[in-house]
Amino acid sequence: MLTLATTTPGEPEIFASLQGEGPSLGRPSLFVRLSRCNLACRWCDTAYTWRFTGDNRPHRDDTAFERSANQLTLSEQDVAARLLAFPQDRLVITGGEPLLQGAALARLVTLLKAGRPGLHVEIETNGSVAPHASLDPLVDQYNVSPKLAHSGNPADLALIPERLSAWAQDPRAFFKFVVANPEDLAEIEALEALYAIPGERLFVMPEGIDSQTLRTRSRWLSDAALTRQWRFTDRLHIHLYGDTRGT
Repeated sequence: MLTLATTTPGEPEIFASLQGEGPSLGRPSLFVRLSRCNLACRWCDTAYTWRFTGDNRPHRDDTAFERSANQLTLSEQDVAARLLAFPQDRLVITGGEPLLQGAALARLVTLLKAGRPGLHVEIETNGSVAPHASLDPLVDQYNVSPKLAHSGNPADLALIPERLSAWAQDPRAFFKFVVANPEDLAEIEALEALYAIPGERLFVMPEGIDSQTLRTRSRWLSDAALTRQWRFTDRLHIHLYGDTRGT
């Protein structure tokens, strides 16, 4: 069984859109958003996947979500059938933290690749959870977003050395750092040096949930990326659709 986020009560967050971030930006993709996360970012724009009533971990707007309206459990067969009804040949599994459900994801992806040979599978992860042994060989690309100090997560939970080292050595893993302030850049430089993260697999992305904030931060962040030979990524879906579910 898989635990999914919802767009509206009772409707799983399964949708087709253009990938809005990272190395696949602009590609037509199919998305499934899973619920639950082991971290709690202050600026998280999908807090409905983890900040349920009774969870008092800090968040910038302090909204608490009712679990029953924002979380749905479905079988892997049901999810696979829903996904295969779409024509896209690129799947992005996002969250929440998808790798918390690694064994069930392995069963789902096995069904999907049997039903659609050649399906490209991306998993978006915060980088703190190891892939399940049966899932890892089925994944074509990892979009790894380690959480910096401004996220509010303790480093011993968010930046696990053995995991960062493993991701840096995996050519399928692309790093995507969310940046809010110029002070964040030194932290990224330190991680890049410590774990020998290749510059061609290191993206920086402005934090923001509206176009004006993204554009303002992009001005100085794009210059920083150019100087340091990092890759820059915008948040295309925010510009196109706003901060909305199912986009």
